Amino acid sequence: MMVRRSTLLAAIPVIAAAALFLGVWKLVVVVGGYRPFVLPPPETVFARLVRALTDGTIAPHALATLEEIAIGFGVAAVLAIAIGYVLARSRPAARLLSPYIVAAQATPVLALAPLIALWFGTGLLSKVIICTLICFFPIAVSTMVGIQSVDRELLEMARAYRATPGQRLRLLEIPGALPSIFGGLRIGVTLAVIGAIVGEWAGADRGLGLLINLARGSLFDTPLLFATLMTIAAIGVALYLVVVLIERRVVGARE
Repeated sequence: MMVRRSTLLAAIPVIAAAALFLGVWKLVVVVGGYRPFVLPPPETVFARLVRALTDGTIAPHALATLEEIAIGFGVAAVLAIAIGYVLARSRPAARLLSPYIVAAQATPVLALAPLIALWFGTGLLSKVIICTLICFFPIAVSTMVGIQSVDRELLEMARAYRATPGQRLRLLEIPGALPSIFGGLRIGVTLAVIGAIVGEWAGADRGLGLLINLARGSLFDTPLLFATLMTIAAIGVALYLVVVLIERRVVGARE
């Protein structure tokens, strides 16, 4: 009973913020006198969202985008955690790789996306590459910082007891770095959503990014455009919460 009450109390600010946002949105439409094709009111957008969900307009595109996000984020997480560990434990590797990693992060993905689509086609592979590129940096840096922050005295103690590098990694370094690693994963999973949409803008035959282009272009369906944006936002929030839930299970189990 107490858990339900605390959950309800925690949900009150979220509900209040959502109500305020919708109220301001509606007020802007009414006061500004905007036509639905310029700025549709919230009720029109929600009605269009429901219709798009029920008639199958959004579902196939959302599934395609989710596939791109899942693969791209998974590849980025594996590579970034591995390379982040190497950067933390090897100064020569850090000196050699860091400039290239920073340069890749500093280059706008929006500018790279057309080139990647040209080189690798407009299929799944190019979207995965874009998602991986945009997710990689925060996860790698968070892993490197987390590994470097592990208590040196514990590491020295492990060496004194002749622990193998694998044992130190499994028992000390990874557990100690988990909060930092999950911080990077939280950022990375939201960036993966952006990467998938940017990749679809550069060229695709399906996906929510394509649906945005269709809604604002040939269909000229602004309510559908807003409904698609709401779907993308919902996917981002849901994936973020999944990572948070996994973090609580994994980190909490080790504490």
